[in-house]
Amino acid sequence: MSTPLLRAANGRFDTEVLHRHWIPLARADDDTAAVLRERLGVDFPAAGERPWETGDFRYLPVTANYRSAEAVTRETIVFALGADFLVTLQPSERFLPFDGAAMKMRRDPALTGSPHGVMYALLWALNEASELVGHGVTAALDADRAEIDAATRDTDLGETISRLNATERTISRTLDTQLQLSRAARHLGAEIPSGAADLDAAIRLLGADVDGVRQQAEYAHNTVRYLQQSVLTWLSYSRRRSWRGR
Repeated sequence: MSTPLLRAANGRFDTEVLHRHWIPLARADDDTAAVLRERLGVDFPAAGERPWETGDFRYLPVTANYRSAEAVTRETIVFALGADFLVTLQPSERFLPFDGAAMKMRRDPALTGSPHGVMYALLWALNEASELVGHGVTAALDADRAEIDAATRDTDLGETISRLNATERTISRTLDTQLQLSRAARHLGAEIPSGAADLDAAIRLLGADVDGVRQQAEYAHNTVRYLQQSVLTWLSYSRRRSWRGR
């Protein structure tokens, strides 16, 4: 049922303390889902993968992008935030971005003291994962730009076009993720109890970081569109020149 978390060597990070407020629910674990529905009223099927609110829980889906080996993987996490518990509907296998959240909570054990603190750490980790995807996109675009700049009449740019199209899809998905993260952070900020000034400040900073990653993705999106147009212009010019030489 639970996402694997490592215990800190100094003993400050206690997974039992963490799970007093956070219940990771594997997507395939129907038995635990039934128990949570009966005991806490957490009903993910009723919520679906859309923002939804009941008397006890606010449901917020976030579709995350993260690097897994050499590929970009996409998974939807649904947060159910209540006054005492945060329940996350997530993949049955190990969800790599949440390892980063565990490290952050290890550094700041106070985050494990409330469902709001845990959710902040999880959203922070998802934003970090988006930022890493963005770094990979930037490196790929730099390589494609160099290839286009070095293009000659005889260069086959078909593979470059395919890569640019795939990169554009990744960027578009990242932009969608950042919108969902921004919405989740806003709702989280509205739910934190009074007196949690440090957490409130951290959530505001997270919102700014989410927006920063969004801006980077928008810049990358403009870049990939420019490169796509450059390739099409070059191919059109090359075809015209080839036709005239006949």
